[in-house]
Amino acid sequence: MLWLCKMPHTQAEGVIRNIIREIAQTCSSRGQTLCETLIAFMVKAVVLDPTNHFNVDRTLTKQDVQKLIELCVDRLMDQTSPTLNTIKMQVYFDMNYTSRREFLEVQQRVLQSRLLSLSREITDSRAKTRDDLKNLYGKIVSYVIQRSNLGSATDINTVRETTAALQSVFPQSQLATFMPLLKQDKEQQLSELTLIVSGIRLFNKDSRKGGEGIQNLPAVLNETVPAAAADIENQLAGSQRLAWQYTALLEKICEQDAEHTECPVHPDLLKQALYNARQHEAFLRFILADVIQSAKEVTRIQSDLKTRLTLLKDTVHTKTTVPTSQVFPHFTALASLWAGLEGEMLLLSMLTNVASGLRAFLSAQSLLSPDQLELLLLGLQVRTDADRCSETAVSEERIVESEMSSCEWCFPESTAHFEDVPLQYKGFCGFTLVKKNGLLLPGNPNIGVLKHKEKYYTFSCKSAAYEFTSKADEFVSAVVEMAKRWPELIQLLQLHQEFASVTPYSEMQSGQKLLVKTISKSDASMQTEIHPLETNIVKSYEWNEWELRRKAIKLANLRNKVTRSMQTDLSHMRRHNSTQTFLPKDAGSQTKRDGESNVPKPQVYLSGLRGGTNTMKVDLTRAVDE
Repeated sequence: MLWLCKMPHTQAEGVIRNIIREIAQTCSSRGQTLCETLIAFMVKAVVLDPTNHFNVDRTLTKQDVQKLIELCVDRLMDQTSPTLNTIKMQVYFDMNYTSRREFLEVQQRVLQSRLLSLSREITDSRAKTRDDLKNLYGKIVSYVIQRSNLGSATDINTVRETTAALQSVFPQSQLATFMPLLKQDKEQQLSELTLIVSGIRLFNKDSRKGGEGIQNLPAVLNETVPAAAADIENQLAGSQRLAWQYTALLEKICEQDAEHTECPVHPDLLKQALYNARQHEAFLRFILADVIQSAKEVTRIQSDLKTRLTLLKDTVHTKTTVPTSQVFPHFTALASLWAGLEGEMLLLSMLTNVASGLRAFLSAQSLLSPDQLELLLLGLQVRTDADRCSETAVSEERIVESEMSSCEWCFPESTAHFEDVPLQYKGFCGFTLVKKNGLLLPGNPNIGVLKHKEKYYTFSCKSAAYEFTSKADEFVSAVVEMAKRWPELIQLLQLHQEFASVTPYSEMQSGQKLLVKTISKSDASMQTEIHPLETNIVKSYEWNEWELRRKAIKLANLRNKVTRSMQTDLSHMRRHNSTQTFLPKDAGSQTKRDGESNVPKPQVYLSGLRGGTNTMKVDLTRAVDE
């Protein structure tokens, strides 16, 4: 925080931890258990709020710290505040939502860590006896089942089928070649065996000759994905309807005197409820986009799966033996595709759980009952975001670029990839937010988008665009001040660049959290060409007249000089050679002398054993010193 900049880093961290701990203990004693991330953000929000009069240029006194704790506790204990629910929603989304790529990577790491002990037992085994080798082979079968996630390792039918499939590609007799391998090679072979055996079991399941305990993932996903998308779309429609209704009601209040309005709820609470509904809508759009992407991926994987099964059937059809080089790649690809379906299943489960969890923080639907809201909206036209854009899309409402020639404007017909332009404030009108004291109105990019200091702004109408353009920097600063009063706007409007202690989840790195990052500076470097343009430098130019005189005398003297040369037999057809060597460095080593001994092998010969009259014993052992 700003007021801790003058403290040493360790001391500032200790002060923050103590404040957070005391707030958590106070809330816990009042029956509310809150996470530290939520408390930390609330502390920052209270300090940033100008109405609390915290001086960021000096270190806080004990009275200031106590005041800060009391204000944070009051805000955190206000269960009727839409602002608190919106911040809780943002924290919940940050702690539970994971991007598609990172989620699949985490699942792979979790699976590897779960099998780490079993893998170590297999790779570190020094089995020698028959029983030890049998136990080792059983561990490999268990590893293949758990790694492929095709059935349970305790199901006897699954174990038998996996064992039979493994013996067809890796019989127990091959453990003798497996044991001497390096640990890394053993792990790689285990992974390859898992893919091949999984592919065999999946092929047997498709051929109805096995597949015990394998779930029918394609059928499950074909039912689950559309149901999840429909449920999220219904929630999204409900949040949008609430946002449109609160927007219409707030527009009516802004046109009238707020003190004489008949609304039973203060206008500030209505604005907080609008922010709550808009934030819920934004999060649901993220989740719905991931669900749609998952549906496309499931369709692609299922198509590839059918194609691969068809190729595999054509390869092994009516053949008693098939070369492993032809069939093993099909089994491996089949297992990889099936693992992709399992990943999509887990991803879909995570997305639906996050969407369900967000519903608990949608306080906008409980602020006013449906009957109260319908009564307040009686006679008002509730316009959707699309309706507002269509009403201002006529030619009279478009920006006339010649009237504002000092500014740069972007239009749909003249800007490439216009729909991908990153709009500030998530597409909301910053002018309306400032002029109407926090009212969120969606902007209409079709009337024109202002490019100001490499940022793009959209507006709800033509007059708002012209007035914003005349004092753009002042309005940008006013939006930041507005976010200090309502901290939920920092996340909702993506104002993270203006608040260095808050990081957006879209830019979050692995292992970081949304609301606790404090980075204010970063290093940057660039490289340019030394001379990008062709130069006309005359290398022979001399500005010193004495140097010119020296060169002239030298040229004049050369006229009276003669150069002679000769060549001998030794120098004929030779050239000068040079070489560079490095002196040998001092080196030393320590050795030991090997010694050995060899005892003569005793040899005794008995003569006369074949019918002789006398038996003689002859010692043929060689002497030791020989």
